[in-house]
Amino acid sequence: MYFIDTHTHLFLEEFDADREETIQRAINAGVAKMILPNVDSQKADLLIEMAQKNPNHLFPLMGLHPSSVKEDYLSELQKVEEQLKKHKFYAIGEIGIDLYWDKTFIQEQIIAFRHQISLARNLNLPIVIHVRNSFDEVFETLETELRENGTLPKGVFHCFSGNSEQAQKAVGLGFLLGIGGVLTFKNSGLESAIQGIPLSQLVLETDSPYLAPTPHRGKRNESAYIPIVAEKLATIYATTLLHVAQVTSKNAELLFGI
Repeated sequence: MYFIDTHTHLFLEEFDADREETIQRAINAGVAKMILPNVDSQKADLLIEMAQKNPNHLFPLMGLHPSSVKEDYLSELQKVEEQLKKHKFYAIGEIGIDLYWDKTFIQEQIIAFRHQISLARNLNLPIVIHVRNSFDEVFETLETELRENGTLPKGVFHCFSGNSEQAQKAVGLGFLLGIGGVLTFKNSGLESAIQGIPLSQLVLETDSPYLAPTPHRGKRNESAYIPIVAEKLATIYATTLLHVAQVTSKNAELLFGI
């Protein structure tokens, strides 16, 4: 039995003091593979270096995070394209729209989102979508892309936190849902949101160092906590932990080609 963490930011400074130990703890906990989504050009080199040092366990993605879309976003997108030409990546991500902190660059976020969807389509790579206070805008963008281009890349709604209607809509567009520690939070509403969504449409993630599951809530998250989320899913779906591990790992392997 093994698990895959489909979203962890191991390259962030929160792990500077014990990065290698954190990776080993995850492996010891049965989390054999960890997927690293990019944020911006400042983080990319360490992300790539880590993946090259741990090719059996760490799998890098390349993209521009919506919260990193600022005045220089065109330059940042160019750097994404340059990296894509130099190294192997397993998806474009994380990309999307984030309107939680600031709406100043909403139009630039949409442009960057669409540009990176196009990159994924051209490279036959999946996308990892970041959605925060922006489900309407993300769905509108995806539907526009589908209408104008006829297809959408495969992908995942990372750290899904929507309602049941949004879950059904995401799955209906062909996307998986990334499920993490929020599922274990009391009154999060996520358990009811995924009612009716088959396990075959879900993958596990931590979004570490953020959103640690109960009983670690409020502390630094890490990939070793993936089994806690899996246990909660096993309870919800009235199945075994082994079955959750097998299905979600297969989903991740097929999506990312790992």
